[in-house]
Amino acid sequence: MPQNEYIELHQKRHGYRLDHFEKKRKKEARKPHEKSALAQKLIGLKAKLYNKKRYSEKAQMRKTINMHQEKNAKQADKDAIPEGAVPAYLLDREGVSRTKILSNMVKQKRKEKAGKWSVPIPKVKPMTEDEMFKVMRSGKRKKKVWKRMINKVSFVGENFTRKPPKYERYIRPMGLRFKKAHVTHPELKTTFFLDIISVKKNPQSHLYTTLGVITKGAIIEVNVSELGLVTQTGKVVWGKYAQVTNNPELDGCINALLLV
Repeated sequence: MPQNEYIELHQKRHGYRLDHFEKKRKKEARKPHEKSALAQKLIGLKAKLYNKKRYSEKAQMRKTINMHQEKNAKQADKDAIPEGAVPAYLLDREGVSRTKILSNMVKQKRKEKAGKWSVPIPKVKPMTEDEMFKVMRSGKRKKKVWKRMINKVSFVGENFTRKPPKYERYIRPMGLRFKKAHVTHPELKTTFFLDIISVKKNPQSHLYTTLGVITKGAIIEVNVSELGLVTQTGKVVWGKYAQVTNNPELDGCINALLLV
């Protein structure tokens, strides 16, 4: 690694701050407002150049969006038979109907990018920080209050290495760590006991997603290899998303519904 890249080196060794991606997302969200404020403030030649640059960026973005939009596709319609004689140059247009098509893969990717799924529980009751965390006092005189113990069920991966207890900020109790879930397939009406791969999204907060906290309404990824599901191309599906439908910390188990 080149000299002076100590920040990158530190991130490589110790990982990111827990709120790194949340701060990054907020910074990205502020950018358009800052650009707009700058465009309104600039005058003269600088304003002309800046607006020209912004116009080209917007045009490029519009092109990209249009590329992903639905496009017209011609399909031969056998029922539509033209009356009377048809000239030679119109023979290729015979019985053509225009339909709008969009590949399923693009649709799925767009949905995933937006972070939207058609889920059984679309809205969940928000939780306070007091419900989620218990303040742990530390230090010789118990005056330090920067540690938190998670009161909810959490998922921790196989290759997780715990920090030394002295430096651990978020404590996930062993008794509340789960590795399997009861997942119900809505079409088969059958429940399977499957391994959890990861916590995809917790609607309460991005921080809870990174910590792997599982609450009601959370989207988890489960290993469905034993179900024998295959894609349209014939590949075996390993991981699929499921939404948690119960309160795991009260029931002592995770019940989820597979998103198909």
